[in-house]
Amino acid sequence: MTTFNHINAQEVALRTIRLEAQAVQDAADLLTEDFNKIVAVVLEAKGRLIVSGIGKSAVIAQKIVATLNSTGTPAVYLHAAEAIHGDLGMILPEDVVMVISKSGESPEIKVLTQLIKNFGNPLIGMVGHTGSYLARQSDFVLNTTVQQEACPNNLAPTSSTTVQMVMGDALAVALMEKRGFSSSDFAKFHPGGALGKKLYLRVSDLYIHNEKPSVATDTPLREAILEISRKRLGITAVLEADGTLAGAITDGDLRRMLEKNASLVDVTAAQIMTLHPKTIDRQALAIDALELMRKNNITQLLVLENNLYQGVIHLHDLLREGLI
Repeated sequence: MTTFNHINAQEVALRTIRLEAQAVQDAADLLTEDFNKIVAVVLEAKGRLIVSGIGKSAVIAQKIVATLNSTGTPAVYLHAAEAIHGDLGMILPEDVVMVISKSGESPEIKVLTQLIKNFGNPLIGMVGHTGSYLARQSDFVLNTTVQQEACPNNLAPTSSTTVQMVMGDALAVALMEKRGFSSSDFAKFHPGGALGKKLYLRVSDLYIHNEKPSVATDTPLREAILEISRKRLGITAVLEADGTLAGAITDGDLRRMLEKNASLVDVTAAQIMTLHPKTIDRQALAIDALELMRKNNITQLLVLENNLYQGVIHLHDLLREGLI
């Protein structure tokens, strides 16, 4: 393999990105009424959307299936070559089938297309040549024709696979919106990892593991400091006699008081507390607590339920859960 050291890699990258971006832009003009019909057929189907392809298109098919499944549309990946060697049994009578191919003329694609037609399943062809065998045999066509591959030899699937992926995303998002698929639905399919936690983890899941620092308004300052130190959260709530929240004292409040060189004799919690500390309801999402901390540049929030003090959620709680 010859090495051309004079080639500027950054310029090659820019050319590739621009060619693929143009191909995606052009794809917007290829959409027809078939797209609406495809969405309707998939929505009305009692079965799944089977997505098949061969070569690079098979890889794109896998990605599209993953996106569909995670956004509420049941989908199954079927490799075109494996399909004609025994895996056709995966296709059930109520399924819709989508076959992806740039040329629409691969031998395996031709065989698979005819078999699906024999089965009677609705057939969607995502194809780069609208005059191809696949396009002619399909009930509906998603046109993914590109003018030029980003490959300098105009051979390696680059622009074409990018457009296939974008068209698959367009289909998944259209189906998602048609179904009214919400963030709570999304959380059901993504319970693990930071993404899922952002959608379902609540303040109530976290603060209960922490201490519950509190002092009365007339508590001497020394005891308030000890309470902050013992509970190791950098804060204590200050409560009225009836248990309602009067304010809070943080490490920062103590430092600011010392900087003023004020006398510490006979100082009570009420004299140093912050009157309107930042709070959050125990049923709020943990990610909302994080945003509130970031917005106010603080590391803890007092947790309330029906305006009654329940405890403290700390930035470290969110860090442990991988939300940061």
